Amino acid sequence: MNIKSYKYLIVATITFLILFLMNYIGNPEADRLERALMTAVAGVVGLTIGMWFVYRNRKDDTHHDFD
Repeated sequence: MNIKSYKYLIVATITFLILFLMNYIGNPEADRLERALMTAVAGVVGLTIGMWFVYRNRKDDTHHDFD
């Protein structure tokens, strides 16, 4: 999956919405908006880093034996 594609943007948007709503609805604290935004942004950043790593190593067919 290319990070610059529309498919990735859709997955990132869905990830942001799910994380934001889970944290906003389920948090009774006074700062629930800030916590929900930070968690959702951190989730999308983690998704981006993971997809960048997979995209960067997609043509590496060597077997890495870590035993």
